[in-house]
Amino acid sequence: MQSSEFIPSPRFDDQPELGEIKINHNVVASIVRLAALQVAGVAGVGGGIVDGLSELFSKRRESDHRGVRVTETDSDSYAIELRVIIKYGAEIAKTAYEVQVAVRKQVIAMTEKDVAKVDVIIEGVRLPSEPSQSADKSEDLWPDSPSTD
Repeated sequence: MQSSEFIPSPRFDDQPELGEIKINHNVVASIVRLAALQVAGVAGVGGGIVDGLSELFSKRRESDHRGVRVTETDSDSYAIELRVIIKYGAEIAKTAYEVQVAVRKQVIAMTEKDVAKVDVIIEGVRLPSEPSQSADKSEDLWPDSPSTD
């Protein structure tokens, strides 16, 4: 007979004889960015003019974590701040909450490290761009003109 006790599986980072596993904050920022972009109502993740200027003057490309700041708290958990652009028509408070939940869930799932907080800053609202409509409008400039082909 087997015992009905639950024996948790060992965590990969609980094995000190093999060495340490550290996750770069840029990797966590990439996870945050991708998780936020999966939420309906999010048009983009990115910072304002300060992030844009810092990317211009930096030697390496930082677009994969632009608009995301990851720090560690004293209790060895992540504190995350991200800046998002919301699609026009989306409910801002609901979308921001869904971003917080999605980011927290994905970071915990991938890093096995707790997330103390996820601060969401709404940087703007983006209108939907529909290229098919702009093409149709150019054809309708002179709807009553005769064709001279």
